[in-house]
Amino acid sequence: MICLLSPSQPLFCPPDTAWTSVQHNGSHLVSVKSSNGESPHPVFFKYTASMDQLQAIIDDADHCQQKLTFHCKKSRLSTPHDSFWNSASFNTETSYLHFPTFRGELSADVSFFFKTTAFSGVFVENLGITDFIRLELRAPAEVTFSFDVGNGPCEVTVQSPTPFNDNRWHHVRAERNVKEASLQVDQLPRETQTAPADGHARLQLNSQLFVGGTASRQRGFLGCIRSLRLNGLALDLEERATMTPGVEPGCPGHCSSYGHLCRNGGRCREKRRGIECDCTFSAYDGPFCENEISAYFGAGSSVIYDFQHYNDTFSKNSSSFVALFHEDLTLTGEMATLSFRTTEMPSLLLYVSSFYEEYLSVILAPNGSLQISYKLNRHREPDVFNFGFKNLADGQLHQVKINREAAVVFVEVNQNARRQVILSSGTEFNAVKSLTLGTILGKWKKESPLPPPPSDWDWKWPPGADRDTLRAGAHGFTGCLSAVRFGPTAPLKAALRPGGPARVTVRGHVAAASRCAEGAGPGAPAREATRPLAGGAGRSGATDEGEPLVNADRSDSAVIGGVIAVVIFILLCITAIAVRIYQQRRLYEKNESNIPKTGDNAETALKSELNVQSTVSESQKEYFF
Repeated sequence: MICLLSPSQPLFCPPDTAWTSVQHNGSHLVSVKSSNGESPHPVFFKYTASMDQLQAIIDDADHCQQKLTFHCKKSRLSTPHDSFWNSASFNTETSYLHFPTFRGELSADVSFFFKTTAFSGVFVENLGITDFIRLELRAPAEVTFSFDVGNGPCEVTVQSPTPFNDNRWHHVRAERNVKEASLQVDQLPRETQTAPADGHARLQLNSQLFVGGTASRQRGFLGCIRSLRLNGLALDLEERATMTPGVEPGCPGHCSSYGHLCRNGGRCREKRRGIECDCTFSAYDGPFCENEISAYFGAGSSVIYDFQHYNDTFSKNSSSFVALFHEDLTLTGEMATLSFRTTEMPSLLLYVSSFYEEYLSVILAPNGSLQISYKLNRHREPDVFNFGFKNLADGQLHQVKINREAAVVFVEVNQNARRQVILSSGTEFNAVKSLTLGTILGKWKKESPLPPPPSDWDWKWPPGADRDTLRAGAHGFTGCLSAVRFGPTAPLKAALRPGGPARVTVRGHVAAASRCAEGAGPGAPAREATRPLAGGAGRSGATDEGEPLVNADRSDSAVIGGVIAVVIFILLCITAIAVRIYQQRRLYEKNESNIPKTGDNAETALKSELNVQSTVSESQKEYFF
């Protein structure tokens, strides 16, 4: 793929234009065996860049193109995705698009998508003196492919148990050759009709090709047609629609058929040419909200997400401050999801606090079981539920989903174990303040039942929290967390994808990781591929002051310095060994020149030679050992 970048982009390139070329793995020739229409031979290309990188290049480019060379005889090359979203909307029954005559004498195939609420209408028609070819919606649940090559009219019909005029996209593929004609709609059974053994075979047409209308009838098509291809060639419906009354380029309503591609809470957004997935309220990212956002938490680290920025002019003890947030942040229900992998217990997975000393905590108890605590009334004891599914601190990936509706809480672990519990502490979560992943930070009180934290911490136990939550909050979380979501909030995404409001504070060592499901097995949660974050990332332990995360890149100068030191040490060792060998060789040559050549001194010469060999041997021993 080659893209022409706009000159306004900040690139150091020759004036006026700059081309970016992205390589793929299909540069070599591929041998393709012949195949019938039911089992075409697909050829796939894999680019060296990721989908996100390709999309970024395309978005900034003025023009993009792909090059493909096809060496073949009597075959058509189909590339269904180059014109996949090219479409037109037909607003009146008398409107249509016209193109040059369709040339399909011996073989013809037509494919397209349509969407309509009308009971009938002609999709495509091309006439000759007596011959013709036509595709139409004959009835709400019936699509017909009809033609005449001189042997009399022939029809192939596909009938559906449900109507096609449901305002959703449907795919049509019709083909005709000298042997048979076929028609398939969506995934319904393919209908065929055998051609006469003796008879005419050539389809002779001479009129213009009508799309969305007809020259012989007054029953045009109302709706949208997209990605129309004839004998493998795409027709530019949008370009022709810009100059045709009653027809508009593009089609609305793509999300009704393709909205399911947006996964994990992503919202489908309509575009004239296709859709895009808005992952703003998803704990995932990527083109289809399928890329897991994961982070590795070191000991004593935390991510704190503030749900609101209070006005400094209000005191925390004033009634004005309480009234300011009470209406906006009162929850009668919420959904929380997260995935984790750890071997530490107890562990705090998630803690949500309020200005009214209400809270939700999700922890792993000292035995590794999942424990959830709700306190929705400051004057009552918290509801503590222990879900003894199994020891979840086993180094494996686990998913937790919590859904509260008033006093009823549904808890699901690993997508199959589901429990229901009833709260007694209340039904409303009032004045929600912040969400914490990892260690809970604040001021430590002497009367606390737990041992004091390190002296450089500013610690305060959450008021009113149960003892197990306090103990887990002191230990924090060490391991991998991913896909964390509380209502519409994705705190890990806010930390790892900065750019929005400064609501996230990172303390200690928190690093972007690959998917939590990859890599390590039991007992090795720290083997993630990680990248440290700014705002305290890269330092072990917690700090007394956290800063909002503004940049996820940080240089590993200490690691680089260590590598350089090791290289220098190895070079010095090699130099010392070379000098030692050179000195021993000089000694050998000197002794050899002093060896007597007469028989009387043979014993002396032998001893001298053995001494030299012994010396060299010792040198070799130092070299190899």
